[in-house]
Amino acid sequence: MTASEPDARAPSDEADRYGLVGAPSSDELQSLSDLAASIFGAPGAAVTIFTATSEHRIGATGTEPSVCALGESLCTLVEIDDVVVVPDARRDPRLANHPTVTARPGIRFYATAPMRSPDGALVGQLCVFDHRARRTTATQRDALGFLAARATDILELRLRSGQLSTSLEELTEARDELARSNVALSHFAAQVSHDLRNPLMAVRANAEVLAGEPVIRADPELAAGVERIADAARGMSGMIHDVLSLAQEGGRPTVREVDLGELVDRVLLDLSPRIRQAGAHVEVEDLPVVPADPALLHSVLLNLLDNSLKFTRHGIAPQVRVHALARPGWWRICVTDNGAGIPPGHEHAVFLPFVRARPGEGVTRAEGHGIGLATVHRVVTAHGGRVGLEPAPEGGTCAWFELPVDQPATDRHEAT
Repeated sequence: MTASEPDARAPSDEADRYGLVGAPSSDELQSLSDLAASIFGAPGAAVTIFTATSEHRIGATGTEPSVCALGESLCTLVEIDDVVVVPDARRDPRLANHPTVTARPGIRFYATAPMRSPDGALVGQLCVFDHRARRTTATQRDALGFLAARATDILELRLRSGQLSTSLEELTEARDELARSNVALSHFAAQVSHDLRNPLMAVRANAEVLAGEPVIRADPELAAGVERIADAARGMSGMIHDVLSLAQEGGRPTVREVDLGELVDRVLLDLSPRIRQAGAHVEVEDLPVVPADPALLHSVLLNLLDNSLKFTRHGIAPQVRVHALARPGWWRICVTDNGAGIPPGHEHAVFLPFVRARPGEGVTRAEGHGIGLATVHRVVTAHGGRVGLEPAPEGGTCAWFELPVDQPATDRHEAT
């Protein structure tokens, strides 16, 4: 290493950028700590992050979250480039005289893996410890390195999520101006996509891999922890999708003949986990072939069907019906549900960016940022169509959009 190269192993105040120093323990990181301890069959584990002077345990198993000076930490006594396993700390000259090792009972077994930021800086470690000496397998060591990398992904996702939330607050104050400025919003969306998608995809994909491991499936608590990680990633994925859709889908559609029946089937496949979770029944009647941009129309149907599954009444399983009405020169596509309905006077406002209607009494509170219906409005109007909400005859909401029957195709060579 030359004098001009930074020491990637040196702890830095950069770790505090994640906003976890002094904050309550993170559920996702706590789940990783519990999982690491279980994989090793050890009573203790911890996710730690470093500042220039301190070690902060932000997720701990078998011990409480705590703060200590770097000089008092076992972690800083071991030079770490990869997973390090110490079967018996009393026999290791680096650790043998440390107070946590010489105490009764003291730490005998110690394993640790580095957590590095995307630029290679050491921001923390994932450690496993026990009061008795033990040996490990290659599978356990690989798993510890894997979990440390996932902990870093969660930290990065938290950082980007906080930045996104701050940006959304600022955008709320400036929404009238941004409604007239597609260019500014496109730049914002491009930055969000770049900063969020890689760590998000890593968290989601690897959580799904973990969920399929026999050791996870056999333990309900561990399975629930992994599912919490996956749920957080899925929720963030929806937010990114909505932001990008709002910024990018207001342009000129690429029109071709679209079979709405096939498109709805694909949307329902995307929403199948939510449908199963809600115990929903979705009825799809015969739907026409319409001239439209298939990708943008997929976004419209995804948002409308997702709303029907989210905005429900407590104790009432969602009943959703998708059907079409032929009108002179138009097709009206309706998504009707038995859910919460729209408060009177909000039928038009909810199509504005960042506007959400407040749920009434007895209504399930759904998370969101008021972007989905704004995206629907932009896409449908870009097709020369209309969109609206009205009360359903049996209660709930009928969300509808109309598309012109005749619309010139812009990619005839791709039409099916």
